[in-house]
Amino acid sequence: MQVTARVRIEGPDDLAEHYTPGVAEQAKRVAEDPSVLARETVQANSVAIVSDGSALLGLGDQGPAAALPVMEGKAALLKRFADVDAWPICPVSREPDDLVRTVKDLATSFGAINLEDIAAPRCFTVERRLQDELDVPVFHDDQHGTAVAVLAALRNALKLTGREPADTSVVISGAGAAGSSVARLLLGADFRAERVVVCDSGGVLHEGRDLTAEKRWLAEHTNRGGAAQGSLQDALCNADVFIGVSAGGLLDGADIARMADRAIVFGLANPDPEVDPEAAAEHAEIVATGRSDLPNQINNVLVFPGMFRGLLDSGAARVTTRMLLSAAQALADTVGDDFDREHIVPSVFAEGLVPALAEGVAAAAKDY
Repeated sequence: MQVTARVRIEGPDDLAEHYTPGVAEQAKRVAEDPSVLARETVQANSVAIVSDGSALLGLGDQGPAAALPVMEGKAALLKRFADVDAWPICPVSREPDDLVRTVKDLATSFGAINLEDIAAPRCFTVERRLQDELDVPVFHDDQHGTAVAVLAALRNALKLTGREPADTSVVISGAGAAGSSVARLLLGADFRAERVVVCDSGGVLHEGRDLTAEKRWLAEHTNRGGAAQGSLQDALCNADVFIGVSAGGLLDGADIARMADRAIVFGLANPDPEVDPEAAAEHAEIVATGRSDLPNQINNVLVFPGMFRGLLDSGAARVTTRMLLSAAQALADTVGDDFDREHIVPSVFAEGLVPALAEGVAAAAKDY
């Protein structure tokens, strides 16, 4: 990572313009009109990537120092794909009050905030408070980037298998940051509450269980009527779709065989999916993973570059469900008309992917 100026500083005149006394005039202008900051400084194209390292990739709690190279990698991708300048910030304190205060203290320098690899349920508290207390958009990629990528892939998978969202039964394994956000976005995309079931390590979420706040919300808004009970395996019986955002090795081919005909299986745990892809493919019509060495890689990198490009370009103050739905539709459409069971999402290198998402997000921002 490095900082490179966009202007040349080759002699005394350049120094006077871009340092003293020139910057004093800019400071006065900002003091008189704060909107100058977004138009004419680095803030207009800058994102803070904030992580405490408590839920790092598939490694778990590795701490803030270990998070730094991961956040640098994400910053590199934002620059490569969307020309967004991003800065890794890895606070030591994990208390929600401290994390919120740290981000708020630094927010003047940034046009958007990307929360990353912060463990649930703390991530929900931090995100919601920052959304309420900042005037720049806050995007928790583990939640919303995953949900957008999953919804886009699912839209195309449903087309290939002749299904409509309202008639599709979905079982989600994982009730943390990703699973919760996937469920919420599906409910906003015409999937019916009684046909969406969320499972955690204790089995199906339902209102009869003693649950934490986020899981309690899921129990109240999914599995309406409590028709699904028991284990993850029980919930999969005759289900159309399985979405795994939990842990590897939870299922085997026999579990997939119990699903509906032409089933759709997204085993997104990394590096080991919830079910072996080859075993799943013996019984499912479409199989996707989070791995780059297999077909249908569903990964957040498909989403966050275009998402932040759109947020920054539109000057949006917050991330809305409408923006997420618009981004998912743009991502799904980028595949084109020639998609098939092994190509339900585009490559991250696909021409037009980032502009399409950015335009979709910006259009939705105008409606907010």
